[in-house]
Amino acid sequence: MSEPYRGTIKVRFADTDANGHAFFANYLVFADEVLGEYWWELGLNISDVAGQDFLTFTVNANIDFLGESLAGDTLEVEVKAERLGNSSVLMGFSLRNLRTGEPAARGSFTYVFVDKQTRKSCPMPAHFRAALIERHPELA
Repeated sequence: MSEPYRGTIKVRFADTDANGHAFFANYLVFADEVLGEYWWELGLNISDVAGQDFLTFTVNANIDFLGESLAGDTLEVEVKAERLGNSSVLMGFSLRNLRTGEPAARGSFTYVFVDKQTRKSCPMPAHFRAALIERHPELA
């Protein structure tokens, strides 16, 4: 079984809510941030919208909240491709609070690659698909 990509995110005061802990929606932002770093490492720059003929749409997001995170906490975020389709990829993620050692959240995102002009699904770029399979050979 392949290893996930790991990154860290520091919870800022601005990421917290009136209860003093990380606002629930920010866990999705934290996971998405590290996922973007991972895709960059795999050779996909999703921020270069003008230079590509495709877009990536998030069509599903799921999350289970498992623990509290406070301002100043550092979260270890793991992301891993779990299922690969022709035009879609299911990316799982988990967050662990390094201060407490406890899980903070886990979930997944489903992304679909779409043609920029038609907004219809299209095959994901071959180089990205190959990089995902190289990193996660169990997906082949």
